[in-house]
Amino acid sequence: VFGKDLKLILVLNNLSSDRKRVKVDMSASTILYTRRAVAEILQAATSVELGPKQGKHIRVMIPYTHYGKYLTTDKRIQVTALCEVMHTHGLKLLVEKTIILEDTNIIIKLPRRVVVNKAVSLEISYANPLPEPVSRCVLLVTLMNQQVKINLARLAPRERSKIYFEFTPRRAAPLQLQVDFSCDKFSHVKGFVTIAVAPA
Repeated sequence: VFGKDLKLILVLNNLSSDRKRVKVDMSASTILYTRRAVAEILQAATSVELGPKQGKHIRVMIPYTHYGKYLTTDKRIQVTALCEVMHTHGLKLLVEKTIILEDTNIIIKLPRRVVVNKAVSLEISYANPLPEPVSRCVLLVTLMNQQVKINLARLAPRERSKIYFEFTPRRAAPLQLQVDFSCDKFSHVKGFVTIAVAPA
């Protein structure tokens, strides 16, 4: 989840009946959706001994403080492990994994029933998932082809807050409500719901 330390496990299995020594070079970079690297955030090397038919786990942690300021709005991290089996004339295996960090920041609560020409109050809650405060917080609410910009107070580390948003639907049809939350440390965290509007 965005804002948390990343805990990864590389699993190595020796399928042969001989002992193997494996050298592992690991790296991680923040990337764009096109897979173009933005910044390297991890470089680590280790080696492990694997007995016959033995498996081992290599644990790697990437703290938020290492990746946070290099993350793009795509919120993607590419992790690569180059595993080289020693004394086998350069037998190598490349393992790649793209991690897309999830947002759990926006929660929209609707009343049980929404009726045409009757005022509706929605609860929109938003959060700072980071271990540091954020400021210049802005919520952009889009509904019925109208955009409302709401300036919010700063949020403490891991703080969640909420606002109430009122509107009156003018016709009995599904409405799409979109919410976009931005601040000085990250931008364009989105949430949306479809609101079923019943006839009066």
